[in-house]
Amino acid sequence: MKAFVVTGPQIFELQEVASPVAGTGEVVVEVNRVGVCGTDVEFFNGTMPYLHDGQAKYPMRIGHEWTGRVIQVGEGVDSKLIDRRFIGDVMLGCGTCKRCQSGRQHTCATRFEVGIRNGWSGALAEQLVVPARFLHEIPDSFDDTIGALVEPGANAWRVADAAQAQPGKNILIWGTGTIGLLTAQFCLAMGANVHMVGKDPVTIKLALEIGVASAGESVIEIAGGYDAVIDATFDNKVPSKLVDLVEPGGRVVLIGVDNNPALLDSRTLVFKDLTVLGILSGSPGLAHSIEFIKSGRIDPRIIVGATVGLGEVGKVFLGTRPVGAGPGPKILVDPKKF
Repeated sequence: MKAFVVTGPQIFELQEVASPVAGTGEVVVEVNRVGVCGTDVEFFNGTMPYLHDGQAKYPMRIGHEWTGRVIQVGEGVDSKLIDRRFIGDVMLGCGTCKRCQSGRQHTCATRFEVGIRNGWSGALAEQLVVPARFLHEIPDSFDDTIGALVEPGANAWRVADAAQAQPGKNILIWGTGTIGLLTAQFCLAMGANVHMVGKDPVTIKLALEIGVASAGESVIEIAGGYDAVIDATFDNKVPSKLVDLVEPGGRVVLIGVDNNPALLDSRTLVFKDLTVLGILSGSPGLAHSIEFIKSGRIDPRIIVGATVGLGEVGKVFLGTRPVGAGPGPKILVDPKKF
């Protein structure tokens, strides 16, 4: 089969590799669609911290926001899964440690991360092997575009949940990229008043189309202040700004990660009685993401700019915007096209 392989910083090949075989407890999925994520870009550019602390190395087959159809099952897996459509968890915990047993398998010390950690090959390929226990079936009403957006949607749901989005709450989201826009949709669906800050006039306009109260390049003051603030950027200067902006007793939710540490003054956290939360993974939010989309409470397709073939991915990573792409920041890949 064909697979997109990153062999070094900004070095890639479309390789012919052996098709995967399902081992005990595993399935092979024919990949229908994959999203290009900021984490993938970090791997491509060589800035991902895992590459520098030994948790990952080149060559790397990236891609983790996938949807597809089961075409093969291994020993111990129900053959009824064949031909059914799924998305999958990115974090593959061991299943036996304290963290896994307590529902925190996404923090398992020995976990694999699909296309990211400990060498588990990712979904930028025609086929992918994953443990069956990490599958989540998607409704027939989901097309492949929606399927590929479930996993980033799960991250966004967790952010909105951590911000305690609800009627009467004022929430500021800094960052109008994929996660920022998805988080805005979930916060709005939960009844919150949402304001956004971004750099790109195109995605700022898109934020307004989604229905946020305001979006621009600078923060606006609002009556009552911000009950929760969210960092969905790759800018290490943003968290400290948000700590200053949030109301006392409020919440600061961090999902964006810069290559350099973001420093916060612990005295401000104490004196303002703030709760600060970091979001590592969408794992606990996958079922919620599916349900919100299925019920029509959000439609994530507005954030998709284009879908390209596997042979065009390298150009996307090198910064070329696909011809005819819409305003959405998210680029999807159809691995069956080259």
